Amino acid sequence: MSNSPNPIKHLTVHQRLLMTFTFFSMFFGAGNLIFPPFVGAQAGMATIPAAIGFIVSAVGLPILGVLSVTFAGGFDKLAGRVSPRFALLLGIAIILTIGPCFAIPRTATTSFEMMVAPFAPNGSIWFAQLIYSLLFFALSFIFAQHPEKLSKVLGRFMGPLLLTLIAILFVACLVHGIDHAAIPAGNYQSSQMARGFLDGYQTMDLLAALYFGIVISANVRALRIEDEPQVQRETAFAGLGTGILLILIYGVLSYVGVVSGSIAIIDPESDTGATVLTNLTSSVFGAEGTAFLGVVFVIACLNVCTGLICTCATYFHTKFPTVAGRMVSYRTWQLIFTMFSFVVSNAGLSLIIKVSVPVLSALYPMAIVLVLLALTHRVFTTRFPRVYFWTVLLVGLVAFAGCAASLVTVFGGSLPWLESALNLLPLQSKELGWLTPAAIGVVIGVGDSLIRTQREQKFC
Repeated sequence: MSNSPNPIKHLTVHQRLLMTFTFFSMFFGAGNLIFPPFVGAQAGMATIPAAIGFIVSAVGLPILGVLSVTFAGGFDKLAGRVSPRFALLLGIAIILTIGPCFAIPRTATTSFEMMVAPFAPNGSIWFAQLIYSLLFFALSFIFAQHPEKLSKVLGRFMGPLLLTLIAILFVACLVHGIDHAAIPAGNYQSSQMARGFLDGYQTMDLLAALYFGIVISANVRALRIEDEPQVQRETAFAGLGTGILLILIYGVLSYVGVVSGSIAIIDPESDTGATVLTNLTSSVFGAEGTAFLGVVFVIACLNVCTGLICTCATYFHTKFPTVAGRMVSYRTWQLIFTMFSFVVSNAGLSLIIKVSVPVLSALYPMAIVLVLLALTHRVFTTRFPRVYFWTVLLVGLVAFAGCAASLVTVFGGSLPWLESALNLLPLQSKELGWLTPAAIGVVIGVGDSLIRTQREQKFC
C-alpha cells in the first residue's frame, strides 16, 4: 500500500532543478567563496592543474559521499559497517570539525576579514575582532532559537545574491584582464594538481556530505517518490546538477584569484582567500565595493553559523541528553558551542586554517576510503565485509600519526622520529601516504573475510 495519496514515478524538470539548487545551497557557504580564489592567487600561471585537483576533491568527493550515504541508508549505517563505536567517534569528530572547532569560528573570522578588517586601524584590529565576534555570536545564538524563520527570509535571496556577486566579480575580472599571471608561490611552486586536491579538504564538504545525503533523499521522498531505486536516481540527478554548478563556480573563482594575484602579491603564510577578494574589490570597485562584499559575507556567514550551531546542538542533545548523570538541554548545548566558537574565532582566520589542515588531513582519508568502499558495496565489500574494518583502521593510524606530526610543527615543535617513519610510505611527500595502508587493508580484509566465512561453514 502506498504511503502517500498520489505517488509519482519521477520528478519533473522543475522539481529536479529545485532539488539541485537546494543541494547547492547546502554546500555553498562563505568558505567555498574564499578558497578557490586563494588557489588561483597562489598557483598563478599553473592555476588550471591546481583548479582541477581542487575540483576533484571539493566537488567530486562530496557528491560521491552523498550517493554513498544515500545507498547505505544514512551515515550511522554506513560508518557502522566498520563498527558502531567507530560510527559514534567519527560522527563526533565530524560534527566538532564542521562545527565549533573550525567551521563555526571561521564564519566569524571570514566575515570580519571581509567587512571590518579593511577599514579598522592597524593598532586596534584585535579589539575590533573581539567586539565584532561578540556581537556576531550573540546574534547567531539568538537566531538559533528560531532557525526556521531565518532560513525562510535569507534562503530566498542569499543563494541568488552570492551567485550574482560571483558573476559581477567574474565580469569585472574579464574587463580588467591579466597583464602577467603570477609565478606559482607557496605550496603551489610544484605538484599543483596534488596541492589543489589537498586544499579541497578545506571546504569540509565531504565531511558535511556524509550527513547531507540522507537529507536530500528525504526531500525527494517528500515530493511523493516512493520507489527507493528512483529516490537514489533522483538524488544522483541533484548531485550531478550541483556538481556542474560547483565546477563552473570554482573555475570562475579560481580565475578571479589569478586576476587578484596579478594586482597584488599575497603572502601564503599570512594571507587568506578573504585577502585575495579584498585586494580585487578594493582595486576594481574601491572602498564601496569592498563594503558591499563585506555585507554579503556577514549575512551569508551569519546564516551558516546559525545553521551549524543548531546542527551541532541537535546532534549532541540527541547523542548525549545526559552528562555525568545530569540532563543537558538543547539550549545548553547551543550556549556551549556558541561560547567555545567565540573563543576559537579570536585566534584569527589564518591560524584557524593552519590548525584545521592537519585535522582535515586525518579525517578526509578515512572518509574517502569509507565512501569508495560504500560505492563498491554491492559488488565487492558485501562479499568481504571485514575490508571496512581493516582499511579504515590502517588508514586511520597513518592519518592520525600525520596529523600529530603536523600539529606539533604548526605550534613550533617537531617529531623527527615520527616524520621519518611516515616518510617511508610511498607518496608521503604529496601527503598521500595513506594510499598504501589502504591497499594493504583491502588485502587483509579480504583474507580475514574468507577465513571467517570458512570457519562459519565448518561449524554449520
